[in-house]
Amino acid sequence: MRAKEVYFPTLENVKTAAKNLVGVAYKTPLNKNRNLSKQFDSTILFKREDLQVVRSYKIRGAYNKMSSLKADEKKRGIVCASAGNHAQGVALSCKLLKVKGTIFMPSPTPNQKINQVKMFGEDFIEVVIEGDTFDDAFNLANTRCKVQNKIFIHPFNDEKVIEGQATVGLEILSQTTRKIDYVFVAVGGGGLSSGLSSVFKYLSPETKVIGVEPEGAPSMLTSLKNKEITALEKIDSFVDGAAVKRVGDLNFKICQQNLYKMVTIPEGKICQIILDLYNKDAIVVEPAGALSIAALDSFAEEIKGKNVVCIVSGSNNDITRTAEIKERAMLFANLKHYFIVRFPQRAGALKEFVAEVLGPKDDITHFEYTKKTNRENGAAVVGLELKSAEDLAPLIKRMKERGFFGDYLNDKPDLLQFLL
Repeated sequence: MRAKEVYFPTLENVKTAAKNLVGVAYKTPLNKNRNLSKQFDSTILFKREDLQVVRSYKIRGAYNKMSSLKADEKKRGIVCASAGNHAQGVALSCKLLKVKGTIFMPSPTPNQKINQVKMFGEDFIEVVIEGDTFDDAFNLANTRCKVQNKIFIHPFNDEKVIEGQATVGLEILSQTTRKIDYVFVAVGGGGLSSGLSSVFKYLSPETKVIGVEPEGAPSMLTSLKNKEITALEKIDSFVDGAAVKRVGDLNFKICQQNLYKMVTIPEGKICQIILDLYNKDAIVVEPAGALSIAALDSFAEEIKGKNVVCIVSGSNNDITRTAEIKERAMLFANLKHYFIVRFPQRAGALKEFVAEVLGPKDDITHFEYTKKTNRENGAAVVGLELKSAEDLAPLIKRMKERGFFGDYLNDKPDLLQFLL
């Protein structure tokens, strides 16, 4: 350890973890992405952890931790909390090691992830769905663990978990002879970022490791700015694989020393990257898996001509979320807009709105109009999809000139949330 009170994974321990994972975790590809390499005039490499056996890197840390348990600890059984990916890694580890486990998952966890956990763990695991966020599930799991005297498998704040996740860094450096200038990595609690950055600190100290968080859950960025771990009161859990209120103690101290920069990305931008990867590269990723790629725009000038690795951390996406992902992407691109439209209570008002207020390429995608009133104007909630963001200002101007404009809802997130 570099300082008595601070844990840093040793290279020897990471190499031991890599040996433990042989035959359990895949050595995932490190592939050049031609579209983004051309776009950013650089070499963009994807570390495809989305192709891992549980479709995320989490099997590395989970198995490395559980395989290190003593025989009596395995007999007692384990408990963990997860928004999905860690749960799958733990579930598969339970089956492989024949250990009984209880897995707590928050209510917003996509059904796809819940079903995968049950499939990987089979009869060795029990899934408990409780709490609104990962942190809620985490607290419930801790209580169960203490009451039943079981072993808690932490998703990120654990030495063996960090060392397991660090094997991603070892693989990258063994898969290319290129000098790696930048690595972009998603950050939730900090397990992957702390392990990965430590390996690069040892073997490629000139590489700049950049952590990426969702804008709605900036727990690591906030903690780094405050120079101490800071728990967030409220988070947006949309990027379920990287949305935590509090980062790990071990992870924070490592990231504080190792990360070159920490940035946040709007959820809408992340959604656009998910759609682009599917449409252009036939790659399916979950929101957390798109985080590292979504950060490239913010470093476009800095990475020009450089060798860049993006960790594609997972692909456990639920197809039922596609509509919301598209909606958030269009809102971010200023192509989807919601209004309260005041329609005159007379025949032909709707026809006038469509023919003379809307542009020729504008499309109505949402229309909610309950009933006529005794007032001169009746309000409707209308969602419009535009072909160009520049069409918004002229549209609002026409609505105001003809007396249809009531209110613009995109600027009112507390109201807009009821439509998404």
